[in-house]
Amino acid sequence: MKSLRFLFIAFLLFKVCTTSAQLIKTKTPKRDKGQTDVLRLATPAIPHVRVAIIGLGMRGTGAVERIPHIPGVEIVALCDMMEERTKAANDTLIKLGAPKAQEFFGEDAWKKVTKLDNVDLVYIVTDWKHHANIAVQAMKDGKHVAVEVPGALTMKEIWDIIDTSEKTRKHCMMLENCVYDFFELTTLNMAQQGLFGEILHAEGSYIHGLQPYWQNYWNNWRMDYNRKHRGDVYPTHGMGPACLALNIHRGDKMNFLVSMDTKAVGNPAFIKEKTGEEVTDFRNGDHTMTMIRTEMGKTIQIQHDVTSPRPYSRMYQLSGTKGFANKYPVEGYAIDAKEAGAEISKNYQNLNAEEFVSEDVKKILMEKYKNPIVKDIEEMAKKVGGHGGMDFIMDYRMFYCLQKGLPLDMDVYDLAEWSCLSPLTEISLDNNSAPVEIPDFTRGAWQKLKTVEFSR
Repeated sequence: MKSLRFLFIAFLLFKVCTTSAQLIKTKTPKRDKGQTDVLRLATPAIPHVRVAIIGLGMRGTGAVERIPHIPGVEIVALCDMMEERTKAANDTLIKLGAPKAQEFFGEDAWKKVTKLDNVDLVYIVTDWKHHANIAVQAMKDGKHVAVEVPGALTMKEIWDIIDTSEKTRKHCMMLENCVYDFFELTTLNMAQQGLFGEILHAEGSYIHGLQPYWQNYWNNWRMDYNRKHRGDVYPTHGMGPACLALNIHRGDKMNFLVSMDTKAVGNPAFIKEKTGEEVTDFRNGDHTMTMIRTEMGKTIQIQHDVTSPRPYSRMYQLSGTKGFANKYPVEGYAIDAKEAGAEISKNYQNLNAEEFVSEDVKKILMEKYKNPIVKDIEEMAKKVGGHGGMDFIMDYRMFYCLQKGLPLDMDVYDLAEWSCLSPLTEISLDNNSAPVEIPDFTRGAWQKLKTVEFSR
């Protein structure tokens, strides 16, 4: 009897373990007849790009200050919920010597903007919950789209954006500026040149205490979203550089994720301190960790934390078979003398991958492997600015490709893959950290390309 009881208990434990680890499937809608992918989509050249900016808060006003510095690009329409922001943005244009733009303001004013005949691209910089709706309508109205991060918040929104881009053959690029950071661009070029061998693991994060900034979000929308949703609600700064280094949907694809989080402490305490409200329904934990496994046996780790008293970290880490790259808290590379090459190692004989190279070697490597797309615009980017210049490079590259009729650096599938962590991590967490399937957003086309390409 004891042996039978033991076997029965063992069977129950086995069932519990296997059930808890069972993959939660996600739905992939079928394409409509005649609808095809937009990988490396190239559209007719637009030598003079006319832009409408919707949303003139922190990020939107920055775009207004940068874009006039790009030749052949004109802001022709400005739109915001508040009239005073629209007028202030126009004042900025005039100070920069740019023509005055049409002004739109109010709850539904954006619907007029996407229909304008004199607009080629709609630049969406609103609160998160408006991103997808405006992007979809803008493409339906015949416009290319640039949309701030995250590009969408739900799986339905993600598939709506993909299907609309595929049907209309319009670009929909997410404005993920962190992939254009000088270190990230240089490191990606190093990876593509094989300096680190085969990249097996990548890490990214957004760790940034937002206590000084919560009040800057219109109608408290960002805190409210964290209060109502659990998971990595802001994953793309970490996801973007990691996915590009691993060639996601360019020879590899993400298969599933598992997410864990801590309890919520910091943000409820912040709300109580500021308002006196005793918060008992705050959904999002202080710290969220997500692990991802790819088809080719690679892994990604992404972290999110906007409340803990920690130094800012936008961790970017690549671990390869021959070398290592890291940003935050230490920015550096670890490679041995053989991988560095004779030209470098003859003057620095003690190179080994067990420690970071010296600052001198790092500078030599970064100059040698500087990404070709920044060589001609680096000085202007640093002068115009935007997070040290990466915002300007992001804008410049998008408009350069549109003007030349070239495929953009990032496509709608990047938007989908990097944004999908928000809804999928919530599913994992609400199911006791169960693994959740990440759809193939290219619907079978992920092997068409072999690496990330920057048109030139």
